[in-house]
Amino acid sequence: MGETEENFKRDSEQSANTNSKEEKSVTKAQRLTAPLIYEVVRRDGAEEITRPKTSLIFSGLAAGILISFSVLGEAIFLAHLPKGPAWVPLVESLGYTLGFLLVILGRMQLFTENTITTVLPLIANPCFEYIWLVLRLWLIVLAANVVGAFIAAAFMGYSGAFPTEILAAIHEISEKATTMPPLEGFAKAIPAGVLIAAVVWMIPTQPHNPFMIILVFTWLIAAGGFTHIIAGSVEMAYMLMHGGMGLGQAVFGFFIPVFFGNVVGGTAVFALITWGQVKAEVEE
Repeated sequence: MGETEENFKRDSEQSANTNSKEEKSVTKAQRLTAPLIYEVVRRDGAEEITRPKTSLIFSGLAAGILISFSVLGEAIFLAHLPKGPAWVPLVESLGYTLGFLLVILGRMQLFTENTITTVLPLIANPCFEYIWLVLRLWLIVLAANVVGAFIAAAFMGYSGAFPTEILAAIHEISEKATTMPPLEGFAKAIPAGVLIAAVVWMIPTQPHNPFMIILVFTWLIAAGGFTHIIAGSVEMAYMLMHGGMGLGQAVFGFFIPVFFGNVVGGTAVFALITWGQVKAEVEE
């Protein structure tokens, strides 16, 4: 009888261990729910808006400089790919992902990421303090990104580091990206804002391997011909420095429309939609 009880106890313990292992496996395999993703992004945003000014400035400056590798990468592809085939722009657009991979994986401050991360805490807890903190971060990061973009554009144009064919490709890409009518630039900036916000929203689902998420969705920005305010600022700066664009056209024809388009896409569209799908659960 004692032996039977001992066997039963041993079997029960083994079953419990098996169930525990299965439960851990199931938990590990489960997808993050929308409220959990929201909480990860919200906490990230809450930390960002309280960072010191100097940290934001240097991080934003680095992001503005490194995002230039999107323009440079695309130009290198363009300069070396054959002219004419319909598939060339799709391959060329892979170069556009390089700057975003550097900036996002490097955890640098990119303005368009902040259109969702910093807004979710504000939506959840609307108050004057959060409004001020969000505006403070937006202004600092946007200014630092643009200064970095101008530094990068000046280096590309005047350093002598790049051969003539690469510079010609940079000029061609920059002209195409910045000389569209303002309303068209605004409209094309909305999908870009949505896509960058989507990248931010999806990274918590793959925190240890976000490479493909960044690659696919930033490639889509270039392949779709959408406009991004910071990568576009590198192109705008390059055109300003080489006589391809006047200051008024740069500010009112490109920068302001694309800025508002990215904000509408990243904040008014994506952030409000994501808040809408988790609002009831979060407030419980």
